[in-house]
Amino acid sequence: MSLTVLTGCASGSSDGNAAFTINGESGWRGTAIRAAYPLPDQQFTDTSGSPVVPSDDAAEGVTLVFFGYTHCPDICNVVLANIAAALRGSDKDIRDGTRMLFVSTAPVRDQPGVVREYLDRFDPRFEGLVAPVGTVARAAEGLHISYERPDGSTGGHVGSGHTGGYEVDHGTYTTAFVDGKAKVVWSDTTPVADLRADLSRLARLA
Repeated sequence: MSLTVLTGCASGSSDGNAAFTINGESGWRGTAIRAAYPLPDQQFTDTSGSPVVPSDDAAEGVTLVFFGYTHCPDICNVVLANIAAALRGSDKDIRDGTRMLFVSTAPVRDQPGVVREYLDRFDPRFEGLVAPVGTVARAAEGLHISYERPDGSTGGHVGSGHTGGYEVDHGTYTTAFVDGKAKVVWSDTTPVADLRADLSRLARLA
């Protein structure tokens, strides 16, 4: 059996992507990734205005990547709050060794300052990344994340949310990387206790 990371701003479904294996087969609380893929190699801008290429900073440690937007009505907030809670309940070395990247799927509206203010509601250590829509689409595709561009062209469509007069459809999975290679994905319904257990395992691998 397999799971594909395709969903909108609502819980999603599955089909035949061979990169993933169903929860439980490998001991992860989330969904283990069989064919590891790398962190995005596109250039983004962080909330301080500095250029960031996620794959360039992947020499060691755990990196989490989630695609969302600041005016998301529901699931983005839940995902970020749960990850923040899981990290707060983890040992200090796990918190210090885990990097959380939030990639905006609505870059026209989500200017760096807006993203920074949004992320500070959850954890000031979370990093926000913005880039043109085409860059975001390529990064999402590389991580098997569904994303319908705000300009109307499609990179996968399942559900939707509204922001600034246009819709933003995006996958709600978080991908966890160790040393730049994908290890496990979590759905928006993964419990905090399961996130914390997997964070501990990821830290041991890093």
